[in-house]
Amino acid sequence: MTKKKNELLEWIKALAIAVILAAAIRYFFFAPIIVDGHSMMPTLHTQDRMIVNKFSYKMGEPERFDIVVFHATVDKDYIKRVIGLPGDHVEYKNDSLYINGKKYEEPYLDEYKNQLVDGPLTEPFDLESIIGQETVPEGHIFVMGDNRRQSKDSRHIGTIPMEEVMGKASLVYWPISSFRFE
Repeated sequence: MTKKKNELLEWIKALAIAVILAAAIRYFFFAPIIVDGHSMMPTLHTQDRMIVNKFSYKMGEPERFDIVVFHATVDKDYIKRVIGLPGDHVEYKNDSLYINGKKYEEPYLDEYKNQLVDGPLTEPFDLESIIGQETVPEGHIFVMGDNRRQSKDSRHIGTIPMEEVMGKASLVYWPISSFRFE
């Protein structure tokens, strides 16, 4: 009887440790998310399932063109692409991205740009007309969705404070046919 009781106690301990460990990993390191909406098409599709690496920006800073998840409102998270970093001057003209006066290619937009017949994918703008400053403020990033015509992003909600960024969306795991690292 004592042997069965000890064995049951060991199983309960092992299960408790596993649950605590899984919760810690999910809370501090990685979290699953489901893409909701079309703002990141054609790169990401609605209902794609991804893993957010929460640890990535604890050790480093976001890089231009990373795909990040951030708290947009109290109950809504957004997934967008980093376009501008702190200190960057961002503008769009002739459907091209310019950062600090240098033109940047955005190959992830080629599919949509090739389909257009009625104007630019991205309407012209400069940072000052959006946020009232010439550069992205320290501790903030400027983000945009890949589906520029249907994305609520920094053009509408302003720059994103780094403390609102959950992490880097680093892995698409569902559907299996879309499995890839971003």
